[in-house]
Amino acid sequence: MYFEKGGLVMYPLLICSLVIIFIAIERYLFYKSIDSGHLFTKQYCDILSGETLEKAFEFAKTHKGACANILTQASPLPTVERTEAFMEMKGNIVMSRLREKLSYLSVITTLAPLLGLLGTIVGMITTFSIFNIQAGQPMAITGGIGEALIATASGLCVAILSLCVHSYLSHKMNNIITNMEQCFSALSEAKVRGANK
Repeated sequence: MYFEKGGLVMYPLLICSLVIIFIAIERYLFYKSIDSGHLFTKQYCDILSGETLEKAFEFAKTHKGACANILTQASPLPTVERTEAFMEMKGNIVMSRLREKLSYLSVITTLAPLLGLLGTIVGMITTFSIFNIQAGQPMAITGGIGEALIATASGLCVAILSLCVHSYLSHKMNNIITNMEQCFSALSEAKVRGANK
């Protein structure tokens, strides 16, 4: 009932809602598959600080996720320079994949309230046109304004949902990147120590 009263802009708002849900599910599953985890980061760094590169290599080899995979490939490289260059290249690729689709949420967060406002303005214009025809009937305009505001409320709800999803996914992404950078730094430092011995 409210959907129909909101006017035509409710359809693009519905599409925006479906896009948000799709991105939320897709990104959550992707982040879950690519994340090696904070526990892995802590254990890997602890191994490098007290054990050998070989043990760290074997540890990374038995774990899943982008970070563990990159470390497994980077560990056997002969020089510190090649190791750092490899990790930087692979890390940039992973970060690019992590940021995919998040820009769509930013667009929806901005667009949804504007669509709602547009729907309300169109509804108000229609309401005042009806009021001119039905002069002397104040209920015609108050009821029409109430219906017109449905579009604004819907737009704000969609924007709030998009903002919350974007904030959550950004937090997850930043955690993955931070863990990855810690592991990369630990491996670089361990190789530098090994080269200086």
